[in-house]
Amino acid sequence: MLRRSYLAGLLATALSLGAVATSAAAAETYPARPIRLVVPYAAGGAVDIVARSVGQKMSVLLKQPVIVDNRPGASTNIGLDMVAKAQPDGYTIMMASNSLATNAALFAKLPFDPARDFTPVARIGQASLVLVVPAKSGIASLKGLVAQARSQPGKLSYASAGNGSSGHLAGELFKEAARIDVLHVPYKGGAPAITDLLGERISFMPINPLEVITHIRAGTLRAIAVASDQRTPLLPDVPTSREEGLPGFTASVWWGLVAPARTPAAIVHELNAAANTALADADVRKQLAQLGVTILPGTPEAFGQFVRSETTTWNGVIRKAGITAD
Repeated sequence: MLRRSYLAGLLATALSLGAVATSAAAAETYPARPIRLVVPYAAGGAVDIVARSVGQKMSVLLKQPVIVDNRPGASTNIGLDMVAKAQPDGYTIMMASNSLATNAALFAKLPFDPARDFTPVARIGQASLVLVVPAKSGIASLKGLVAQARSQPGKLSYASAGNGSSGHLAGELFKEAARIDVLHVPYKGGAPAITDLLGERISFMPINPLEVITHIRAGTLRAIAVASDQRTPLLPDVPTSREEGLPGFTASVWWGLVAPARTPAAIVHELNAAANTALADADVRKQLAQLGVTILPGTPEAFGQFVRSETTTWNGVIRKAGITAD
């Protein structure tokens, strides 16, 4: 009887040690299977292109496929909710953007908490927004736009891709920084807004330069300022908002990788290292430069601090202007 108990104890100990060894081995060999990279936008857009460029190189570095999974809808909330509820094991990550910092203020109720349900992994980069006007417009500079808006309160209008979009928020920040009164006209997407801008039915538009670069080069739209402290290589001759006398007007679209909260630190840092190495690759840098992206690698902690700063800035703009996503 004692011998049986002794043998049973040995077996239990062996099984326990085996489980610990297996767990340790699993952690040491991460990733052991493909990684899903959720993109909360449709395929073909800027966020999707950034995700595929970076994800493809990360696949090589991690020796596992990084598979882009497009989950558009509900102002990115479908994708955000999916990742927030995923297992925190490093096999579901997300290419997040501005909505991570703005949706909590734009929506009265969310099924997830942007501040608590995600772990920052790596900042990827940003593209400063540009203010464009119709080429036939008499407005030739940001100073000229501000002067005209002040002389005709409520007469000028600006377009955006919809309520709560990056262009809408940038427009409200511009109004505040320039102390002007202009009308916001929301559209269901950027394409119809650009069409009306080209038709001179709208006065100006803050927008991702990638969406209008062909019109700028064709001479049908005029870029009057980049909403940044530094000029963009995509439009090197366009002055910054600071140069035009509005240093408080900075706005960009940005991207970064996040994982579900409670993802182990070792996995987060491995993903961060892969992302930073991918961003140093010449081909990746060339692809992102063509999108007007300024590459901004760094630590998970630095990216987390950036998201918190963006949340504070834009939540203030949203609440002051009374903006909702509806």
